[in-house]
Parts: sequence; C-alpha cells; structure tokens
Amino acid sequence: MEEREVTLPEVLEARERRAARQQDLLSEYGMPLVSYTMNIAGPVKNSPRIRRGFLLGERLLHGQFARARVACVHEERIDTRTGCEGLYVVDTDAARLKRLTEEVEEYGELGRLFDMDVLSPEGVKLDRAVPRRCLICGGDAKACASRRIHTVAELRERTREILDAALSRHDAETVAGLACRALLYEVCVTPKPGLVDRDNSGSHRDMDIYTFLRSTSALWPYFADCARTGQRTAARPARETFDALRLRGKVAEIEMLSATGGVNTHKGAIFSMGLLCGALGRLDRDLWRIPEAVLSEVSDMARGLSGRDFSGSTDTAGERLYKEYGVTGVRGEAEAGFPAVLEYGLPVLEADLAAGKSPDEAGGAALLSILLHTADTNLLARGGMETCKAVVADLRTLSGADADTLRALDRDFTRRNLSPGGSADLLSLCWMLHFLRGES
Repeated sequence: MEEREVTLPEVLEARERRAARQQDLLSEYGMPLVSYTMNIAGPVKNSPRIRRGFLLGERLLHGQFARARVACVHEERIDTRTGCEGLYVVDTDAARLKRLTEEVEEYGELGRLFDMDVLSPEGVKLDRAVPRRCLICGGDAKACASRRIHTVAELRERTREILDAALSRHDAETVAGLACRALLYEVCVTPKPGLVDRDNSGSHRDMDIYTFLRSTSALWPYFADCARTGQRTAARPARETFDALRLRGKVAEIEMLSATGGVNTHKGAIFSMGLLCGALGRLDRDLWRIPEAVLSEVSDMARGLSGRDFSGSTDTAGERLYKEYGVTGVRGEAEAGFPAVLEYGLPVLEADLAAGKSPDEAGGAALLSILLHTADTNLLARGGMETCKAVVADLRTLSGADADTLRALDRDFTRRNLSPGGSADLLSLCWMLHFLRGES
C-alpha cells in the first residue's frame, strides 16, 4: 500500500465503522475487548513503517495475553489508508485487561505510539491510571495537544524517528537471535560424521557441545552488530559493508576464544554468518524470506574477495590450500553467493522438514548434500585432496542419510581424524535461511 494522505471525512468514517464493530462484538461475546490503533499525527496514517510498528505492538499484546494466561477468543485486523486497526475479545475482567494493555503501551518509546483502548462488556471505555506522555517533551500528552504546543510537522518527524529506531533495533536483535539459533541447531544435529554433536565430539579432542554453547552465547552481540552495520551502510556500495565488518569480525574471534578458553569453535561461522547478518541489515525485511535475494546480497558484498585476499603474502590455512589445490574455500563460496547452500543444502533441509522428518534427519541429509557438492577445506586440511576425493566417492554410493549410516560415517571419520567443519558452517546458513522464512 502506497502512502497517501487521508481526509477528515475518511478518518471520521473509519472511527464510526470501528465503533459499530466494537458494539457488535460486545453484544456477541459479552466480554471486554481491546481496540488497538496507532497514534499517528498528520494526514498520512499508514505506511510500511507504520504497519510494521503496529504488528510489533500486536505481537507484544498477544505475548501479554499468553503471559497472563488469558484467552483471546476473537480477533480481527484491518489494514486501510486510514490506518491499521485490531479488535481483540479477551476472556478476563476489564480492569485487568486495562493493566495488561498499559504495560504494552509503556514498551519504550515505541509503546507511546500504541493506542490500546479497553472497553468493558457494557461498552464503557476504561481510563488510564497514568496519563499518556507527549512524544516530544514528555509532558501530559492531552495538555500538549489541547494547547497545540507542538506542530504536526514536529510530531510527524518524532514519530518517524521513534519508528525507525525501534524497528532497526528489533531487526538487528531478530537477526542475532536467529543466527545463534542456527548455530545451536547445527551443533545439535545428531549424528554428524567427525563433528561435535549431542553424542560425542567426533574428531575434536579440545571441544564438546558445551564449548559450542559458550561460543554461541558470546557471539550474539557480534551478529547484532553485523546487522546494524548493514543497516548503517545500506545506501552505500555492498563492498563497503564488508569492509566495515572486517575489524568487528576480528574482535568477535577474540570474544569467541575468550569464551572457549582458546578453542576455535566458530571462526568460519564468524565469517560466513557475519556476512549473512550484514546482508540482512542492508535488505528490506520483505526480502529476508527469499534466499536468492539474501545470498545475492552476500555475493555483492564479497565480490572480488577470493582473488584479493589470496594475492598477499600472509600464510593462512586458506591461502596454503589455495596455492596447493586452487581451492578458494569459504571466500569463493561467499563470492558466488554460497551455491552449496542455495542449490543443495537448503533444498534438502526444507524438503525433509516439509516431509515431517526431524531436525536431526533433515540436518544430517543436508550436511551430506553440502559435502557432496563442495570442497570442504577443513576436510582437505586434515586429509589432503586424495582423501577428500575418496570420501566424496564413498558418499555417492550411500543409499540414504539415516542415523545408522551417519553413525557409521562418524566412527570412520573419527578414526581417520577427519572433520567436515566447513560443511557444518554452511549447514548453519541453511538453518538460518530456513528460519528467516518464518519471519513476517
């Protein structure tokens, strides 16, 4: 819906329609209801930004119902040029319901834009215990409005600032939470060949699943910072977002090592998941559920990365493998938009989940699919090219990815000290992209 100014008759008509519907619901259910709109000054009452603020308030309201263990027996929402409106019939007493809505209205500065009226079963509107505060000066909102202390332009600008700040913060925190969830799902998928899982530590003697839990917890601020960096640099070339992330990634490695006592659990994920979080910060939220769009943005951020980084004199493990085998590893994958994720891992993961398979089954199958279609640098570093080729050849003979097969592979990989850690990082990206589909 495009932004459009509405007329006073349109606003009055919407108000009359809402009041009539309120009375219908009160008569039908005989219970109190919440009538929820947004406090938006000026002639533009709806926009993508306003709508997102409304939906966040609705999520908080339902969270209040769940926390208080009260049932919302009926709800409806409309979305028009005159604004978003929600009506919720709730099975509790009106005074308690008013207290619940007032708490939501005190949710930071964004809560000051929520207008959650509570009507008793008799149709009486309950008053607030504490008057609303003015968006600009913090004084009594009614007094400021009646005396017209602030102009409509000032109120509109302040509303825009509140919405922008709240939604940007919410997006960054959402990205960070999903990134950590993806890392936790990856490590918990069991069994996995040669990797840490809930059964054992695979080929890793210096870490276990608890090491990964500590590391993941330490990385939440980093992922949020990556998203915020993407937001801040969204109007600039994608490569500038990548450059802005580099130093923060090095700090994240320090934070990881501090949390794990010097054990490298997530160095690859700091790079790949950090890129993904930065890309999400650059993108409109409507694009988050489209893996092709997200990974295309990652590709733009990483363009030219493999050639530039492998042309210097540093002696990293990645550069040694590039010089010896011509394998660009995760840098090349990022530059190409993680094709192993988009074309192989994610489709397998989501098809298996849609078929009712467990996260263990779907995750294990996705891991093998990734391993079959990419040169895993961790596996290469531990076993060499011939071993990698032999492993892939053996995997192609498998008839499936059931638990018994994966456990047999785990024993074999552990015996030979092999670990496909690079493929595990890509599995994390698969989980992340899958979780993003559920974000509205």
